[in-house]
Amino acid sequence: MAEQARISAQNLDLYYGAFRALRSISLDIAEHRVTALIGPSGCGKSSFLRTLNRMNDLVQGARVQGKILLDGKDIYAPDVDVVLLRKRIGMVFQRPNPFPMSIYDNVAYGPRIHGESNKRVLDELVESSLKGAALWDEVKDRLSKSALGLSGGQQQRLCIARSLAVKPEVLLMDEPASALDPISTSKIEDLIRDLRETYTIVIVTHNMQQAARISDFTAFFLSGELVEYGSTGAMFTNPKDQRTEDYITGRFG
Repeated sequence: MAEQARISAQNLDLYYGAFRALRSISLDIAEHRVTALIGPSGCGKSSFLRTLNRMNDLVQGARVQGKILLDGKDIYAPDVDVVLLRKRIGMVFQRPNPFPMSIYDNVAYGPRIHGESNKRVLDELVESSLKGAALWDEVKDRLSKSALGLSGGQQQRLCIARSLAVKPEVLLMDEPASALDPISTSKIEDLIRDLRETYTIVIVTHNMQQAARISDFTAFFLSGELVEYGSTGAMFTNPKDQRTEDYITGRFG
């Protein structure tokens, strides 16, 4: 890849106990671009996404071999502060998971955890994060109301705002629109296009059309292996591997 790599996976293996979930993955993720991870269920794409901010550390029996470099430093090195790492690399999950508290407190939660207590600073962070997630105009008059009263699409954008509030550099998204209706999905996709101006984004999606619409690069996983990786346009029009073509054209998966 000619572009500047923000994250670089090098000969990465992931094991869950004796099961090898990822096999020798080497992949550079470009800065300020959207990289889509595609492949059938169980192919390793979500497992790979979770290695990028060490979410697999929370899984009993999970272990990693190889390296993942963020700005040239191995995130699995013994001196890495995992809390700080997850501040730099935010994550948005498949189903919206707002906390049972106010809209304001959801967004302010991360900054408060990291020691921010100045109300003026928090107010500004909440507003800028909600604007960044294209939600401010819809909720600015009800910030004190429960986040659980928002629609599914609004809840997912709130979760994106919550990630933005701690000022990450990278955003990981695990099928962020799969539980949403088409209109909410379209809003999330528009938002992802806007966010890549500021963030490096890696998204897992089952939706081929979505990958084609929003990503700059696409990685195709199959049975824990990286089959093909390249620009989205080239992969969808002229894949190099027959298995990629078979998957993209719907012959399996």
